[in-house]
Amino acid sequence: MIQRCCGEYPVRLMCRCLKVSPSGFYAWLGRPLSQRAAENQRLRRRMRTLHEERDGVLGAPRMHEELFYEGERISLNRVARLMAAEGLQGIPQCRAWRRKRSGSRPMAVSNHLERDFSAVAPKKRWVTDITYIRTAEGWLYLAVVVDLYNNAVVGWSMSAQQDRQLVLNAVLMANWQRDDRTPVILHSDRGAQFISGVYQAFLRDHNIICSMSAVGHCRDNAAAEGFFGLLKRDRVRRRRYRTHAEARSDVFNYIERFHNPRMRRRVDQPMDEKRRLTKPSAVVG
Repeated sequence: MIQRCCGEYPVRLMCRCLKVSPSGFYAWLGRPLSQRAAENQRLRRRMRTLHEERDGVLGAPRMHEELFYEGERISLNRVARLMAAEGLQGIPQCRAWRRKRSGSRPMAVSNHLERDFSAVAPKKRWVTDITYIRTAEGWLYLAVVVDLYNNAVVGWSMSAQQDRQLVLNAVLMANWQRDDRTPVILHSDRGAQFISGVYQAFLRDHNIICSMSAVGHCRDNAAAEGFFGLLKRDRVRRRRYRTHAEARSDVFNYIERFHNPRMRRRVDQPMDEKRRLTKPSAVVG
């Protein structure tokens, strides 16, 4: 404070008011930064760069994760403290609840996941769902297939029509990445597109086991909803799309250039390190 105000008030007067010796103040001015302070300055510069590169969406937990992948070994609380000092913050999640009527689950179809969104290998457990994106040309609908092994989007499709072909295209894209006929579980809610006969026949023909949520239990498909929450928080709600083509391009950019590279990078980390990343300290909100 004395350093900031030395152009307006005499240094000795401020030192006397704040009970600081002038010699101590001048010694402090000439003292080099400590190793900790210099390290904090370097981290703050890197955090600013990462925040700008990620379009300003990284909060403390994901900033901590990005730094971890770069080889930094610092605590989440320190990251949060340095981000606050730099004036950096993520984007809070908007929550909107609405109720819609659920369809009837087809015979012989049950909930195979039971809210266990883990997988020991890729191409074993998938989840799928549909969301909508507002544009000046009208709604654009997005269907995705997420692999629970690393939460990467393995199949996706966009259309101005919310029909079964939208879902089939996304599942077909995911199915192309299978190199054998090993069964895979595909979980969804009870939307009309998922209970249609054509969709069910497609799954049977490709050795895909259909799994569906219970009535009125949105948490049964929380993994797919979680991806949509990230997409809309990080990208969609921060844009005003004039055309469907503009929205398609931006969503493609988010999935293939931002989300999937980060998710696939997780599987290369040791299990104890991944637990530390996915379950950070609860001290920081």
